[in-house]
Amino acid sequence: MKPRISIGGQAVIEGVMMRGPKDIATAVREPSGNITVKVDPLKSITDKYPILKKPLLRGVVALAEALIYGLKALSFSAQAAGEEGEELTDKEMAMTMAFSLGLAIVLFVIIPTFAAKYIHSAITDPKLLNIFEGVLRLLIFLGYVAAISRLKDIQRVFEYHGAEHKVINAYEAGVPLDPEHVRPYSRFHPRCGTNFLLIVMIVSIITFAFLGWPDLWMRILSRVLLMPLVAGIAYEIIRFAGRSESQWVACAIAPGLWLQKLTTREPDDSQIEVAIRALEAVKPQEENSEVIQDAR
Repeated sequence: MKPRISIGGQAVIEGVMMRGPKDIATAVREPSGNITVKVDPLKSITDKYPILKKPLLRGVVALAEALIYGLKALSFSAQAAGEEGEELTDKEMAMTMAFSLGLAIVLFVIIPTFAAKYIHSAITDPKLLNIFEGVLRLLIFLGYVAAISRLKDIQRVFEYHGAEHKVINAYEAGVPLDPEHVRPYSRFHPRCGTNFLLIVMIVSIITFAFLGWPDLWMRILSRVLLMPLVAGIAYEIIRFAGRSESQWVACAIAPGLWLQKLTTREPDDSQIEVAIRALEAVKPQEENSEVIQDAR
């Protein structure tokens, strides 16, 4: 029996966070070897304001909430895995998010936009200038991913990223969730955040190409203000790709799957076991009941 709901996840320090329809669970392998699982109810602002579930808007909300829940999961995992320090307070989390957002603006907006002005004497067509800027932004992103993928600690996280994908793929295929059945499944997944970021880069190239070529600060401001729209479009694309079985769609998202060769690694059975514990904690209880009945 194949599942009826969609589950997403994220790799954390020595563990995996899974997000289901009602709960979020973070499973972490402790230094003792035991697996600790923290389950929190999923609270989305879209439940209070249903209009935010509309196309384009829901993508921006999903991204913001993913950042918040992701930081909370990372903070918990660092503590559970034996890292020094306590879980982040709300203030510390807000400061971390602000710093991360500022760094992203510098790397992927200010630097490529500023650099593009140096070819203005050779290229005068605004569309070509904007496309050059977008390609430069994409190259910076790919270089950043390639650079961090070489770090030893990050490679360990990427192994858990691979475990997360394998378990979700196995769950979506409807097979029993144990290392033996999960291991053969792919460590790549079309709804991966890596895919999302790559699509954001491509959508931004197309969107910004038609903005003309105003002065530097207006270019930077326009990119920042339009980023929620770009994220909303990218979200709808990846949402559609995750549901579609079209060969054309499979070809279109193939670059994102290729990029996951950098952001995932083959996990071992102990890492797969952690990812299974996280997913088991968030999947609907009625599925567990159906599995028991089928076994009878």
